[in-house]
Amino acid sequence: MTAYFIRRLFLVIPTFFGITIMVFTITRFVPGGPIERIIAQAQQMQNSMGGNSMDQQSQPLSEDQIEELKKYYGFDKPVLVSYFLWLGKVLRGDLGVSTRYYDPVWNMIKERIPISLYFGMISMLLVYGVCIPLGIIKAIKHKTAFDNISSVIVFIGYAIPGWVVGVLMLVMLASYWELFPLGGFVSDDFEDFTLLQKAGDIIWHTVLPLIAYMVGSFTVMTFLMKNTLMDNLASDYVRTAIAKGLPFRKAVFRHALRNSLIPIATHFGNNISVILTGSFLIEKVFNINGMGLLGYESVVERDYPVVMGILVISSLLLLIGNILSDICVAIVDPRVQFR
Repeated sequence: MTAYFIRRLFLVIPTFFGITIMVFTITRFVPGGPIERIIAQAQQMQNSMGGNSMDQQSQPLSEDQIEELKKYYGFDKPVLVSYFLWLGKVLRGDLGVSTRYYDPVWNMIKERIPISLYFGMISMLLVYGVCIPLGIIKAIKHKTAFDNISSVIVFIGYAIPGWVVGVLMLVMLASYWELFPLGGFVSDDFEDFTLLQKAGDIIWHTVLPLIAYMVGSFTVMTFLMKNTLMDNLASDYVRTAIAKGLPFRKAVFRHALRNSLIPIATHFGNNISVILTGSFLIEKVFNINGMGLLGYESVVERDYPVVMGILVISSLLLLIGNILSDICVAIVDPRVQFR
């Protein structure tokens, strides 16, 4: 098993190269980059100053100025050369400088990681802490009133996207009834609060975004747990154990439950990247300055260094998460042998 995981770790390297070089190449050919934005800003300034020359209006910068801009942003070299220059900086811990804010990319990401981790960790703990017991109860009480009513509620939550739930909660609970804030992570006068007031203020701002975060994954995990447990309860080994006199509760928790956790374990590692990157739509709705919102704004503004910086972190987390999923499966199911 150790040799298997070592090989998986080595496979992270070419996979990472493939992901990053593909996205890096796309950023070189997608229109609307930093040079085009500077040209458009110069054009607007020229128009506001009342320029009359059609040639000047169509191209406010000279060829020499454009070449200097290409050299500054690294667009004067072939794609592969630029990629390996960028990769060399990444290996030294330098993710570059934002083309929009002119701040180091790592500093911008580092400021937002705690917020995304806060929401991601809490939502993951709640999803696993609620979905697994709820799925077990729904499997045991299949086709009862509890199962039917909870299924309707869960399916309604699944049918509505999380950001739509966020908008509805903002309209009803924040704007109309004013029970919660309209957005943000903390209040404007947060620094003047006591420690207890600060904790209460963060919780107050957390409730609505957290519900929006949990809506989709809550449904998937609940029914995955329920359906897998029901399949195992109908298996021969469980029916044989019950026929030999083993109580039903012990048959569930000693035999069927462990095998039912295998699909849950396979999803565990894949959720790591989601914990950090978050949901840009939900963060946009609630004006939470996390990783998701930063990624959304960097794509819209064609801030390619930030896009690539977030891609480096999220792709590494996803690849490592796949390995952790295999480890979780091996822990849950001792029959699994990796060779």
